[in-house]
Amino acid sequence: MAVGVMRLEEVKNLLGAETLWPCDLSVEIESVGAADLMSDVLALGWPGMLLLTGLANMQAVRTAAVADIKAIVFVRGKRPAQAVIELAQQSGIPLLSTPMIMFDAAGLLYTEMRSRKSESAVGASRHERG
Repeated sequence: MAVGVMRLEEVKNLLGAETLWPCDLSVEIESVGAADLMSDVLALGWPGMLLLTGLANMQAVRTAAVADIKAIVFVRGKRPAQAVIELAQQSGIPLLSTPMIMFDAAGLLYTEMRSRKSESAVGASRHERG
């Protein structure tokens, strides 16, 4: 495993999260973004990132599919409706839920990924990494 990369299973354990459908936890996460505005995800996100969000609806999953997001972690214990989970399954997007607030979840992931010394893993959008 390359430096700065985390498997989704590690993310799950670090955040005390639960999976919302039986998804592949061996997915590698190289970057993390946090947003509740899906327009921000589309404008500032990048393919392959993990999305932290409190928006637990169809729009989050559809945005993730369009933006090529690897997985979604819902914060603040949010749990989407069954139809949202089914859409994520059909789209192949793993869904997790953590009781943590977005700030704490993002901070933990940032700290862990920085400790792995990846220069591009966390903390800058594709526009800032230039």
